Amino acid sequence: MATTMHPSIAPGDHKAFMEYAVAQARLSPPGPDKFCVGAVLVDGDTGVILSTGYSIELPGYMEGDMGSTHAEQCCFIKVAQANGLSAVRAEERFIDLLPANTVLYTTMEPCNSRLSGNRTCCDRIVALKEKLKTVYVGIQEPNTFIVDNDGKRRLEAEGIKFEMVEETHDLCYEAAMNGHKK
Repeated sequence: MATTMHPSIAPGDHKAFMEYAVAQARLSPPGPDKFCVGAVLVDGDTGVILSTGYSIELPGYMEGDMGSTHAEQCCFIKVAQANGLSAVRAEERFIDLLPANTVLYTTMEPCNSRLSGNRTCCDRIVALKEKLKTVYVGIQEPNTFIVDNDGKRRLEAEGIKFEMVEETHDLCYEAAMNGHKK
């Protein structure tokens, strides 16, 4: 498996990590029936980027996936793949692969409901809360497909810190709406 080269970003440089997540979002195929979201999974202590992902980067990879992987899910899949875990083993052993202070940067609020019926990004994050304690977000999910996505409320209720990176709001929104009518 080829090693992906990521930029070197100082720990805590939330704007730079979010701009890198926006670059991932821009790789997502545009369309009026989805958002283009990017995510970056990071060791919060060292700033080492563990993986990246974008909407529909890995369609149909995980067992039970109906071909609509979300950016956060793609990050998790890539870490599992890099460690030789199969899709089935990844779900149960993934937490063992993460550093103690893992953080997630995502251009849009993680989903807490999915029209496809697939496991939500909030469910995946909550399962990792022992090590994934903070999620940095560019924008909250618009009410386009799911009305009142309560990802923020769900993560905070589970003890996961939810931080908006306000200075990247416009970049995240522009990337998310790629393919939507203006």
